[in-house]
Amino acid sequence: MTAVFARHGFPIAIGAIAAAFLGLFFLYPVLSVFGASVLDSTGTTFTWRNYGVVLASPFFLQALGNSLVVAAAATALAILLGVPFAFCVARLAVAGKSALLALAALPLVLPSFVSAYALVLMFGRAGIVTGALRAAGLPFESIYGLKGIVVAYTLTLYPYVVLPTVAAFKSIDASVEEAAQNLGAGPWTTFRRVTLPLIRPGMVAAALFGFVISFGNLEMTLFLIGPGRTTLPIAILQYLEWRIDPVIAAVSLLQIVIIGAAMVATDRYVKLARVL
Repeated sequence: MTAVFARHGFPIAIGAIAAAFLGLFFLYPVLSVFGASVLDSTGTTFTWRNYGVVLASPFFLQALGNSLVVAAAATALAILLGVPFAFCVARLAVAGKSALLALAALPLVLPSFVSAYALVLMFGRAGIVTGALRAAGLPFESIYGLKGIVVAYTLTLYPYVVLPTVAAFKSIDASVEEAAQNLGAGPWTTFRRVTLPLIRPGMVAAALFGFVISFGNLEMTLFLIGPGRTTLPIAILQYLEWRIDPVIAAVSLLQIVIIGAAMVATDRYVKLARVL
């Protein structure tokens, strides 16, 4: 044992430090939230009542439904727009590929509130594009509401879809696609039956990241939320403005459970360790 530690002491020490770091900054907060969620307002009595309050609250349930719908819609839209773009950049002789990829990655370096504010300046009630559309007689009101949040989230998720998908396209051996075409498959059949299954793990991982990021996004929602339509992060923030009690811990843990369930389901479909 001493000889093994002497030979591998440094990796073992690094592993122990990493485990302690993960436990301190990731596991401990989750356990703390769970502990707070099963206590009453005095913090002395064990109870599941807080979860009952959340599940019986139309305020939280409607916000949860809105978050799920917005996250799913934004993720699907980002996939539909990002995969063709990634294919063009990775496979076609397109001029300025580096510039296109840099443009697609721009949301990674822009704070979320900056992107949201830019959308408000363009598509808000007094926005430049809104005014132009109204002058042209088109019935466009503004970007506020769930539709605007979906657009904003889609822009934010775009690099998370494009960059992994470009890497997935480039990792495919071109001889596999050439063999399919030599056997009589057309371009669309080759893409659907050969290329798409090969890049599917990357697409699934991108969809997971997109869902998680949009489900918990707060900054953009603050700019674009409409009256009477709120998402779960906004509902949590509004609740905290009036009171701080164990109910908010139960809501937070519910959000963690949903994200964790999405990750587990995705890992069963495609092993995330192979694509991350």
